[in-house]
Amino acid sequence: MNPLDLARETLRGADAWLVGGAVRDRLLGRLDDAPDLDFVIDGDVRAAAKALARAVDGPAFELSDAFGAWRVMARDRSWQADLTPMRGGSLDADLALRDFTINAMAEPLEGGAPVDPFHGARDLDARVLRAVGERSFADDPLRVLRLSRQACELGLEVDGATERAAEAEAARLRDVAQERVFAELKRIVTADAALSGLHLADRTGALAAVLPELGALKGIEQTIYHHRDAHGHTLEVLERAVDLDRDPGAILGSHHAARLRALLDEPLADGLTRGGALRFAALLHDIAKSRTGVPNPKGGFGFPGHDRLGAEMARDILSRLHASERLKRHVAQMTEHHLRAGFLVKYRPLDLRVVHGYLKATEPVEVDVTLLSVADRLATRGRKHEEAIAKHLEVVYQILGSALDWHEHGPPAPLLRGDDLVRELGVTPGPDLGRVLGELAAAQYAGEIATRDAALALARSLV
Repeated sequence: MNPLDLARETLRGADAWLVGGAVRDRLLGRLDDAPDLDFVIDGDVRAAAKALARAVDGPAFELSDAFGAWRVMARDRSWQADLTPMRGGSLDADLALRDFTINAMAEPLEGGAPVDPFHGARDLDARVLRAVGERSFADDPLRVLRLSRQACELGLEVDGATERAAEAEAARLRDVAQERVFAELKRIVTADAALSGLHLADRTGALAAVLPELGALKGIEQTIYHHRDAHGHTLEVLERAVDLDRDPGAILGSHHAARLRALLDEPLADGLTRGGALRFAALLHDIAKSRTGVPNPKGGFGFPGHDRLGAEMARDILSRLHASERLKRHVAQMTEHHLRAGFLVKYRPLDLRVVHGYLKATEPVEVDVTLLSVADRLATRGRKHEEAIAKHLEVVYQILGSALDWHEHGPPAPLLRGDDLVRELGVTPGPDLGRVLGELAAAQYAGEIATRDAALALARSLV
């Protein structure tokens, strides 16, 4: 039995309605067998939640941020249902407190005609996103960002009056709990139409409130090898990262397409896959260009150190959004190393020692940052860009298979370890020991040594 039918059976006899996104998605034909469901209960919400929890053999708990609301989760966490008390004394009054007309519709669980006092179905047919009332954004400023999220996720055009109302309240997003902001921002960045959502968020002022560092890139001139300012370039890098996340084989060929697809689909942190994290790194990789610009003798500006400072800024931004330590570290590492693949162009064709140095330097984001470098290069279309792109892709093709192997299996097991060198050669632990171990690892990866004795002989020569 699907979750909605199960809820109908369990809550039979209660004054209950299915409301919000589930009703909208049913009209769009988008509701699958494992949705998030929202119910309004005119009665004992706790008792209804406990009954549903018993039926699914899952947990039920009161939500701390919504008075009187309860959440029930399936035992396997495949779906959840939120049950809230009716507000305002009637269903129409409850729906009037919601954000957009397409989310202010209800279906009686007992059956009967849908309740649609604000003509949400009509707006849905017209592909229009419209606020329920004049106070929609004043009541909850997060809805300013949610406007962009729902517009880009559902492919809707925003009503003009609604966009102006959102703009009037956008500054108040600074006062919203940042974890709520991050939840909306993640869905915008990982949407198929991410660029459309960000452009709308920029127009309303939502981005200026939640990600001012991105707006600071506007008007920053780059070198003659770029065709857009730092802000436009960043958005184009994100666009190319979206393309890679959707279909890496279409850009990089079929040889590693299946392995790249598997990597991009790996869950990483905060509900994001590695593909989603790639998109965030694309959005933040040049974030320090607002602080590092210096005139370039060939024209425009260069940005020395923007990779290292950018890593710090990316971490600070994600900390402000209450992201996990794993995501902060992952995006910061990609930001710090996003130039490395480009530096290898002058070493073509790459020998195995160069490849090893790149993989050691970029571990554990060796594949992710290589993909980011591709998005970055494809979005850099100034002087001699076709030649530059071809050379960069040549390097990437030489790195990619090795990077995937490194990600999947780790580096080769060392022929000698530090304690072996201390015991056999009397090397004192410290920088010299690290230098020798590094040289042994590079020589082993390059195929210059293959046995323990050969490794020991090389170590003696180095010491």
